[in-house]
Amino acid sequence: MPPIPSSLHIFHPCLNHYLKPNFFSLSYFSISAPKFPLSSQLIPINPRNLSSVANALSPTENGSGGGGYRSSALAGPPVLENSVQKIDVNPPKGTRDFPPEEMRLRNWLFHNFREVSRLSGFEEVDYPVLESEALFIRKAGEEIRDQLYCFEDRGNRRVALRPELTPSLARLVIQKGKSLSLPLKWFAIGQCWRYERMTRGRRREHYQWNMDIIGVPEVTAEAELISSIVTFFKKIGISASDVGFKVNSRKVLQEILMSYSISENLFAKVCVIIDKIEKIPIDEIKKELKSVGMPQEAVNELLEVLSIKSLSELEEILGGAGEAIAELKQLFSLAEKFGYSEWIQFDASVVRGLAYYTGIVFEGFDRAGKLRAICGGGRYDRLLSTFGGDDLPACGFGFGDAVIIELLKEKGILPELVPQIENIVCALDHDLQGAAATVATMLREKGQSVDLVLESKPLKWVFKRAARINAQRLILVGNTEWKKGMVSVKILSSGEQSEIKLDELE
Repeated sequence: MPPIPSSLHIFHPCLNHYLKPNFFSLSYFSISAPKFPLSSQLIPINPRNLSSVANALSPTENGSGGGGYRSSALAGPPVLENSVQKIDVNPPKGTRDFPPEEMRLRNWLFHNFREVSRLSGFEEVDYPVLESEALFIRKAGEEIRDQLYCFEDRGNRRVALRPELTPSLARLVIQKGKSLSLPLKWFAIGQCWRYERMTRGRRREHYQWNMDIIGVPEVTAEAELISSIVTFFKKIGISASDVGFKVNSRKVLQEILMSYSISENLFAKVCVIIDKIEKIPIDEIKKELKSVGMPQEAVNELLEVLSIKSLSELEEILGGAGEAIAELKQLFSLAEKFGYSEWIQFDASVVRGLAYYTGIVFEGFDRAGKLRAICGGGRYDRLLSTFGGDDLPACGFGFGDAVIIELLKEKGILPELVPQIENIVCALDHDLQGAAATVATMLREKGQSVDLVLESKPLKWVFKRAARINAQRLILVGNTEWKKGMVSVKILSSGEQSEIKLDELE
């Protein structure tokens, strides 16, 4: 028999719950050697086999244990009586809590998203946060494939937390089919998840505002979308000197590849590489382009075109006959009509990293250059067919909640949002708590907000609370007034105080 080690180490976190008897520590642990011989046979740590360990220990096997079903998932940890396990009180890395002050800011932002969408005639939709993994696995090379929060559920289905909203939109459009009346103008505000490297304005979960137009092939759709974003920026105090839009068309890239007889199958891969142009050295870009099969001459011309910042200069190289030039010219013309020409500029290097874009693409950027892209979008006319549906002309954008908050902080125009309560109601005697509840109910039924003091508190405490919640008036329920069917009302901004009959209280 081999010698017993001085301590037993279990390193695999999934096994921590299933292999520890009650004398094991509750953390990643090292315990004193037990006083019985240990087998020299090591336990194979294979995650696929863990369900058998769980089944052996779980009372839900064969329908027992009160659950009424057989679970293929891992069972929970055994409950140890009289034990207290200290948890990490921080949210998982890359995620956020929303205490009241943060929730007020989020609600303010979402209100502006919704108001701008309403002004443009869009209808709100939503989709499940949990979707089929297949919905998000498209062409190789997209970063998004490696950033999915994905797993197998209890029904052995591969599912993922949505990393973006557009594929869910496409799924719903296919599902509804011909029952939909085109064009569709839909918007959504949803939480998205990506396991990616965190930087300023980039987390592993974020909320995203999407606006999409389905069924309109003309460039007027893209012009309308950019107009909506500009309207949003203006509403929150951002000007054209703070933010701009870089605009391009993926058809520019297509025309260059076609001139060198490069296969259309390479198009998506090339777009993904070009999208990294501001993230990695140019020599790495050249190396990656050659690795997918582009000849050196094509790489050189492509990089030359990508450096162009003028539409007229692009026209000199490509000529004015192509679709790309015509559509871009139309967009810039429409920008003048919509009144936001000072916000947009041509930039041939913008292609967007997602494979499904097919035409005009755009990105909102911080002119000071301190932040990553604020928003982005474009045309995706061939997305539906990748899911087995009939293609429809479509375009849209995504606008995250994190970068815009950083921009508002940077500009010093983050709004100061405080709670707003119309009334605080307090009983001056414990026996009048029921009377105070009656007053609160009456006011709430009239549509007024009421903070009801639920305990017997001194007036000094009540006044402090009223100041903290920015209450407009204080309503005191006292014995003398209540017997006369009245309450004492104090307007907190002016200090004016009066007695008002209950049926006249508004």
